[in-house]
Amino acid sequence: MPASVERQVVDVEGHRLSLSHLDRLLYPATGHTKAQVLQYYARIAPAMLPHTAGRPASFVRAPEGPGGESWVAKNPPPGAPGWVPRVPVRHREGTTEQVVVDSTAVLVAMVNLGAYEVHVPQWTAAAGPDAHDRLVLDLDPGPGADLVVCCRVAQRLRQLLDDDGLTAHAVVSGSKGLHLYAPVHPASGRAVSGYAKELAARMMGEHPGLVVVSMARVERRGKVLIDWSQNASAKTTAAPYTVRLRERPDVAAPVTWDEVVACRDPDELVFGPEDVLDRVDTYGDLLAPLAADATRARLP
Repeated sequence: MPASVERQVVDVEGHRLSLSHLDRLLYPATGHTKAQVLQYYARIAPAMLPHTAGRPASFVRAPEGPGGESWVAKNPPPGAPGWVPRVPVRHREGTTEQVVVDSTAVLVAMVNLGAYEVHVPQWTAAAGPDAHDRLVLDLDPGPGADLVVCCRVAQRLRQLLDDDGLTAHAVVSGSKGLHLYAPVHPASGRAVSGYAKELAARMMGEHPGLVVVSMARVERRGKVLIDWSQNASAKTTAAPYTVRLRERPDVAAPVTWDEVVACRDPDELVFGPEDVLDRVDTYGDLLAPLAADATRARLP
């Protein structure tokens, strides 16, 4: 995928793709072009796909990059190839056909159509929304707080989860905060959400000056919001390894607990595409246990 041409026809896993607007500057702050973002996704796919495969994806689309118009899309982007797998998903507003990102070819095809940010639910299409197989907590710092404070909160949440027999894995969100995942034995969205809400309330009871569970912005100053609601069957979370549509192409990247404990500066845990590729070359997929059936524990 040369970065010096405007259009290139490539073969990805036996599928012919015409990659367009390769010279488009998506991230002026860092100089990243569309070609470079496509190259990142093509290379990161082996690590990313275990966390998206089988799950109905939604996308944040922004064909001209974060500086242009963006929107959340559940339906396949116009121009999506016919071979891209789709599954029906029932929503309040009706049933939609959603893409399943289960191969490098699908991932590259979606990114080529401006679907740069991938989001998935905590359940697979095969099992359905009544069988969530992972729990997620989104730690979002309010004004006056930052990723360092999120890391402090995450350490205590890790202990609480461990006390309940669940193993937490940390992923910097690529935005301002931190995602904590735990693999769970399949349970209903209501059960997982209920447990996550109770866990967040426990944490707020312990540290009322540090943690909040209310979305109200006025209550969040200097505190970390523990957003437990992303465990609802209708909600999605930015997929591990996705590039975020912000000023910089920061990535939702798995991190070690040693890194979380040692964090003293938010910039220490900010990773661009090239950083993440280097990390995967060095460490492999730090989040691999999340996709392993053997690691799933029942909710208490």
